[in-house]
Amino acid sequence: MSLKIKSFEFNAFQENTFVVSDTERNAIVIDPGCYSREEEQELAAYIKQEQLNIVALLNTHAHIDHVLGNAFIKENYGVAYYLHQADIPTLNAVQQYASLYGFEGYRLSPEPDFLMEDQSELVFGTMRIKVLHTPGHCPGHVVFYFESEGIVINGDVLFNGSFGRTDLPGGNLETLKTSIFKTMFTMPDNTLVYCGHGPSTTIKKERLSNYIHQF
Repeated sequence: MSLKIKSFEFNAFQENTFVVSDTERNAIVIDPGCYSREEEQELAAYIKQEQLNIVALLNTHAHIDHVLGNAFIKENYGVAYYLHQADIPTLNAVQQYASLYGFEGYRLSPEPDFLMEDQSELVFGTMRIKVLHTPGHCPGHVVFYFESEGIVINGDVLFNGSFGRTDLPGGNLETLKTSIFKTMFTMPDNTLVYCGHGPSTTIKKERLSNYIHQF
């Protein structure tokens, strides 16, 4: 694999934050969930140690546990922020409920600089990413498919043996099932799936045994 993927488990929701870098040390940050000063320092230390050039901030979706570090990344690295247009209301709602989840110190996320759409392609350095719209967990959820590398960073669509919850505002089980069966399960068997929570998995494993089949 020509890409290096580093994951961090951050905040009380045990959310997975990803830093993806190429051989030229260009790097993107996906779903920064860092909330505490210690978590911010851990992420920054890795970026410094690896001498990475952060070139973009991407969100699979804008639930609070995936955007807690947006302000930190934007302020410290000055990069463009990408979000699907249908998840702007999800992002804007975070400030209204952050304190209810114990995040009284939530720093307001910046507004996105670029609005992603289904099937659009993002290119950063030697990284080529296909954006696939996968609603159901929330309206503007997307996954980032590195097709040539055989990997997908899929946020809260698929988990190892499970799938994203649909009981939050904008969630819908039937919509999520469509995203899983029509988009995720059409990827090659050996596609490595990086999840927003918990361990990674493969498309083959989830196609054969994921709990979604019981619904």
